[in-house]
Amino acid sequence: MTGAVVDTPSAQEFEREIASRVSHADLAAIAGDLDRKSRSLRELLAPGADRLDGAALRQVLRWVFATRRRADAILAQAGPERLGAAIASLLDPGEPVTARLDRFGAFAAGLPGAGCDLAGELLHFTDPGRYWLWTRWLWDPATETGALRLVTTDDIDLGEGASRGEMYLTVGRATAFLDETGKAAGFTGAGPGLFGTDVFLAAVYGVYMFTVLRMRMTQEFTRLVPPLPDLIRRLLGVYHLEV
Repeated sequence: MTGAVVDTPSAQEFEREIASRVSHADLAAIAGDLDRKSRSLRELLAPGADRLDGAALRQVLRWVFATRRRADAILAQAGPERLGAAIASLLDPGEPVTARLDRFGAFAAGLPGAGCDLAGELLHFTDPGRYWLWTRWLWDPATETGALRLVTTDDIDLGEGASRGEMYLTVGRATAFLDETGKAAGFTGAGPGLFGTDVFLAAVYGVYMFTVLRMRMTQEFTRLVPPLPDLIRRLLGVYHLEV
């Protein structure tokens, strides 16, 4: 990536809107929940995903927003042995992450709700110092929408790459630029490492959702949308912490 990557004025505008809806203490608490989620997933997967039974794998799936309510359906369709082996292969650092993510994407293609979300969350939260988050609310290549698109410049092609794995690298580079810029400007400082950036991006998407709903839906319907702090927690899979 060359030239400006982060649309800093837009990011700062989102920061002001977020600050009017959520306190910094609440954002920091959510970042703390992400750290707890990360530790819990690492503990769950420590024996190796291919050694876990159906109950433990169900617990893993329920940590991910996109698969939380579909955990039973995913296990029934994939089977614990195949799912465990696929997750173990995804998390094995002995092969480039692009190849691992492409292979897992092919495995998860027919599973309900999995998409890129499951792989992105498992990589990020089991090794947050090495991998970054990728979910459809963060960047959906099918619709070319998401929180990352809202705070990056128009000339950045987030869909760059011939495969899902290569696209993951593009998302990672953009996330790294956003994290670095945000730490300097103060809008990704809710938590350590990339957790502050995760919280900021989820909050950006939440604000975007409220804006779109306000324009398209009735006031009575928009009242059904949870408050922004709860929506951020739901998007990041920490609304109900399960240890």
